[in-house]
Amino acid sequence: MSLRTRGAVASALLVLAAGCSSGGGDVEVDGPSLGADDAAACDRLVAALPDTLAEQDRRTVTPADAPGAAWGDPAITLTCGVDVPKGFDEFSSCEVANGVGWYVDPATIDDQSADVTLTAVGYRPIVRVEVPADYRPSGSAAVIAELAGPVRRSLELVKPCH
Repeated sequence: MSLRTRGAVASALLVLAAGCSSGGGDVEVDGPSLGADDAAACDRLVAALPDTLAEQDRRTVTPADAPGAAWGDPAITLTCGVDVPKGFDEFSSCEVANGVGWYVDPATIDDQSADVTLTAVGYRPIVRVEVPADYRPSGSAAVIAELAGPVRRSLELVKPCH
């Protein structure tokens, strides 16, 4: 085999291997700037998060010290220390799973083809999880059920969301 042929074969194998790898590389988590107390709470939460979520493997995030995590491809992403979502007020209801209330924008609850954002507004710091439509309908329920334990153990409950 000539050197040129070997190079073409090696290039083809690299392309093939890249296409077969799971995860598609690091997931960028655009975390907010946090005070010391919130940063410590988010670090506890991230350390307590599972290696798999809704049957999806955990992925590497960038930056490495981001207050969040990701699983699967497309990525389910969790970000700790976010603001209260637009649309949430004292009259909003939450989906409760294993004792943790998650606010969901009412416009996305019934649209199973839409990505869904779930926010644990009753805890400090606030946690947001973005679930791509690919995992709906059962994936979003699995996500909040599986994340309830780490959220309850790592963060401070300020006001339950029902």
